[in-house]
Amino acid sequence: MSTPAHSPERVASIQRRTVGVLSGAQVVGGLGAGAALSVGALLVRDVSGSSAWAGLATTMLTLGSALLALPLAALASARGRRPALATGWLLAAAGALVVVAGAQLDATWLILAGLFVVGANTATNLQSRYAATDLAQPLHVGRALSLVVWATTIGSVIGPNLTEVGARTADMLGIPDLAGPFAIAAVGFAATAVLTGLALVPDPLRVAKSLRPDVVDGVSTRPRMRDAWPVLRANAAARTGVVSVAGAHALMVAVMAMTPVHMADHGSSLTIIGLTISLHIAGMFALSPVMGILADRWGRGRTIVLGQALLLLATLVAGTAGESETRMIVGLTLLGLGWSASTIAGSSLIAQAVPTEMRPPVQGASDFVMSLGGALGGLLAGVIIAMWGFGPLNLVAAFLTVPAIRMVRAGRHHVARPGRLVP
Repeated sequence: MSTPAHSPERVASIQRRTVGVLSGAQVVGGLGAGAALSVGALLVRDVSGSSAWAGLATTMLTLGSALLALPLAALASARGRRPALATGWLLAAAGALVVVAGAQLDATWLILAGLFVVGANTATNLQSRYAATDLAQPLHVGRALSLVVWATTIGSVIGPNLTEVGARTADMLGIPDLAGPFAIAAVGFAATAVLTGLALVPDPLRVAKSLRPDVVDGVSTRPRMRDAWPVLRANAAARTGVVSVAGAHALMVAVMAMTPVHMADHGSSLTIIGLTISLHIAGMFALSPVMGILADRWGRGRTIVLGQALLLLATLVAGTAGESETRMIVGLTLLGLGWSASTIAGSSLIAQAVPTEMRPPVQGASDFVMSLGGALGGLLAGVIIAMWGFGPLNLVAAFLTVPAIRMVRAGRHHVARPGRLVP
């Protein structure tokens, strides 16, 4: 006897396959992202000759992520997750090749342009975590999302330690040493595009939409991207989620972007810098299932506040580290953990609070705000560190935790019960 197309058993089977495919894609894509992340600022600094310009590396990555999140979300809404994710990974691969060309030509503008397109990696990564929730049960939204985030750990932690491999790759290709990791990233991103395009079948978002009618009470449920903003204005829980992930991301990017430059200026080797970034990324991703369970069982709001507290502690430790590599490693690890708790709980809150048909536009808007905040954080970080130093940068960044904490406290009734959809 055949299983009905939309039976609970069939939907559960598709959900398990979706999480498995997305997790595998994150491993390969994370390898490329980690390799590029650890040397982007250093490459821009070496080519431009300015530490202030180095901050533009992360700014361009996050600005690219912000601006590309909207068309990728629109593509997902119109065609499904599979074409949107595959397109995003292909764009990131093309951007990495442009960075390599810019390094070879000693052209800062071309490197920055390439980094902008590489930002598609982050936009696609963010959309992947939401794709894992399309068919998830309400009580398991955080867990499904966090499992895909966790899968990024493997590639992202290994990636920053590929500086030596990247240098050898660069030597074989006849390109600058710091361009080698981007050559590795291009291969990783392209492989992820192929994996996603071939294996993410059936498309989870298309299945989720097929379970619901296209028209409810005479009103079309095929939204456009601009429909996201009225939803956010009217939905306090979703708005709290957006502020939480955006503030945490801006803080994290501002501090993390300047850490390699700060450590290099104090004589740290590329190996130690790579280790620091690896542990920071491990903090972002390795305990994400724990954060997902906390968000599901303990509460989205409480987990958001936990994340903000960890971010505050991170800025205190890193901002007072001085030349201590140990304190810097501890501070950056705490920074990753705070980002993880805030982002997973905030993203889970958005996925839970918004109806299925509106999720791609609202999630795309959230990713846009999140990445735009990161871009501004990276831009201002370069200016602040050039004028006042790394300690004051952390002090300024700490204030970014205030809006999320205040919104959670003001709307506790919206975020306290994970199993209930918020109107």
